This record gives sequence, structure tokens and C-alpha cells, in this order.
Amino acid sequence: MNSTFELDNNPHTRLNILTGEWVLVSPHRTKRPWQGKVEDLTPDNRPEYDLKCYLCPGNGRADGDTNPDYKESFVFNNDFAALLSDTPDGGLNEDNLLVANNQKGICRVISFSPKHNLTLPEMSIDGITAVVEVWQNEFNKLAEQEWIKYIQIFENKGEIMGCSNPHPHGQIWSQSDIPLEIVKETGRQKTHFAVHRRSLLGDYLKLELKKAERIVFENDHFVALVPFWAVWPYEVMVISKRHINSIKLFTSTEKRALAETIKVVTTKYDNLFETSFPYSAGMHQAPVNNGDYPEWHWHMHFYPPLLRSASVKKFMVGYEMLANPQRDITPEFAANRLREMSTVHYKTSKAEN
Repeated sequence: MNSTFELDNNPHTRLNILTGEWVLVSPHRTKRPWQGKVEDLTPDNRPEYDLKCYLCPGNGRADGDTNPDYKESFVFNNDFAALLSDTPDGGLNEDNLLVANNQKGICRVISFSPKHNLTLPEMSIDGITAVVEVWQNEFNKLAEQEWIKYIQIFENKGEIMGCSNPHPHGQIWSQSDIPLEIVKETGRQKTHFAVHRRSLLGDYLKLELKKAERIVFENDHFVALVPFWAVWPYEVMVISKRHINSIKLFTSTEKRALAETIKVVTTKYDNLFETSFPYSAGMHQAPVNNGDYPEWHWHMHFYPPLLRSASVKKFMVGYEMLANPQRDITPEFAANRLREMSTVHYKTSKAEN
């Protein structure tokens, strides 16, 4: 390789070791002027209670049920679920050209807090720990259904990420087949484990901690970093230091440490552009009721779209849709920006001043 090549200046591709896919990095493009789409900012002045919100305590929902007067988190079956538990068996296959399979599932919604205006970075560590407890409990209950093979815990935050209700909430989709991203990550982790008898992410994390170029936050049990192959501008991955394959195995100490990590990451996000930072985030963990998966290592992805400011987002279009993902700012630049951000939420700092 040319000795003058520099990752922070020259176009190059990076391998996503979890999926085997590549991302094009073009750091020289950060100097280009921007005359494209600027998003309208959503006012961040919601009340604690909204009479019209179907997630607030005591309010009616679309299916006619009434929410209880809950004090912490509230969980219910999605009124407009993408997957249904009573889907009949069946499918279609015409000459291996028109192929479809039935898909069963259970979709749950979790309201993180009774307060309509309280996002995760503005919750206490105790409050987020209670959410992690709910995640674990729901995972365990759903895993008792033998026909369920995978459980996806996730959150879409903000209108820009397609969130249909501003009340802070997340979802859990469980289904009878293993989804594509999990199939890809399973294959890559299994190959590494078969050769080394160690976790792929465990080895990756050891190297990242040694280099300390992309680390955003670390405590005794988790590391938050911008992955070497990050696609989204300020993408973050949280990896458990202990090689465990699902949230089912988290101890009480680990659950609180995860809550701290989530609070730090999301607070830094909000502080970056002093806005309620949008993202899609979710855990990747081993399938259930389908073997032991010793190669699997629990991790959590944060995919935020904002690029240059609170009103300029990254678009996945053209080359990204037709070839492979591309980014301008390097993961190292993004990690450094996030590291610099305070762990005290900007609203708290302004209130104190």
C-alpha cells in the first residue's frame, strides 16, 4: 500500500466485520458546501401530559383500551402490529421465482415513562435501569414461546426517524424466523468462534480499547464506541465486556451499568447540536429456541441521521442505495466529537446558569 495513504484524508473502504459488507469513506468531502435539504426542527416543548396521546397514563388507545395510571414503564401489545401471532401456516413458491413464507410474531410497545416529555437522556439512571429491567422481563416472557426464534428490542426516536408518537417509547418485535441482519451477524461470529474459540466482538473490543481512537465511553461492564466501519455520521455501538449472548444473562449490576451507558451516549447526542437527537437504536443478540449460539456477543447499535447540525441529516440515496454505504466524516472524527461532549444534559446546564 502507498506509504502516503492516510485514513483521515484519502478515500477508502472499510469492512464491517459483523456483516461482511463494506462502507466507502470519503473524508475529503467534508469541505464541500451544503445547499441541500435542511430539516425543520421539531419544537422540544412537550408537556408532561398530553390529553390526545395514546401512550399517556389514563388515556384511550386506538383499539379502545384505556391505559392504566402507570408510574414507571408500561407495556402492551401493539395496536397496529406488523406481525400477528395467529397468522396461518402457508406460503408461495412458483419455480423458485415467486417465493413467500408466512411469518408469525408478537409486537410489544414500551412506554419508558408516564411523562410525555421525558426522553432517555433526561431520565435518571434509576429510571433507565427500570426500562432495562422491562426489556429483560419481556425478552424472557417472549422466549418462553417455543415458536419464537428471534426477539428484536429497539427504539425509533424523533419524527425524522419515522416515530409516529412523540411520547418516548420503544418496541419489541418477536418472530418465527430469524431476520436478515441477524443471519449475517450470526455467520460472521460463528466463523470467528470456530477458528479462535473466542468472541469476534470480544477480540474487536480488546483492539479498540488498546488503540483508544474510537472510544466514546467506558464503565466496568460496557464500552460505547464509534465502530471502525460506521455508516451513519455519529453511529455508536455499545458492547458488553462480558461475553454473553443475550440480555437474559445480565446481572443487576450489568443492567444498571447499561442504563448509565445509555444515558451517557444519548446525553452526548443531545449536547452535540443542542437538540433532542433522533436515532434508531436496538440490541442485537442471539436467536432463541434454536440452539445455544456460544459465538454470539450482545451489543447495541445507535443509528442517528444528523450530519452537520440539528437541521442537516445524512441521506442514504443514489450510490448508497445502488452500490454500498458511504460516509464523509470519519468514525475517528465522530468519536472525538462525542467524547468532547459533556455528560450533563444541555438543558440542565442552561437551567443551572
